[in-house]
Amino acid sequence: MSASPEHNPTACRASRHTRVQHLVTADESSLPELEALLATLPLCSTGRVFIEVPDESWIGRVAAPARMTVTWLDRSRRTGAAGTGRACAPGQALARAVSAWAGEMLGHEDDSTRVMLLGGYLGTAEIVDDLTERRGVAPASIHTPERFGLATAR
Repeated sequence: MSASPEHNPTACRASRHTRVQHLVTADESSLPELEALLATLPLCSTGRVFIEVPDESWIGRVAAPARMTVTWLDRSRRTGAAGTGRACAPGQALARAVSAWAGEMLGHEDDSTRVMLLGGYLGTAEIVDDLTERRGVAPASIHTPERFGLATAR
């Protein structure tokens, strides 16, 4: 996804320029991977970045393309499953946020959203299941860490 002639500053400002929407997730264990990924996206990229962290001390600045919204999810300020009284488990806030976003933003016939999931295994697996089973996203369009084996399991 490196810059190409079609993604130079002049082309990206053109009203007819095709912009692919991105959905990117990360957690505290994948912040370096997230920064490296965001640095490779064209400046005209649009979409959403969700980052789940244990508490607000992890929240910082992330360099993302200007048309991408970055949302930090502080687990310490969230609860677990409704009615359980439990704390928010790792990956849970991320899965809920992505599910809500996908319900509003995905599902169009011409949707070519690029999905890159960098968080921990449990949240990533739940997100993959939600996107493929409930939202109809093609498994091939979802990129997860190879070590999870999620792409081959579908």
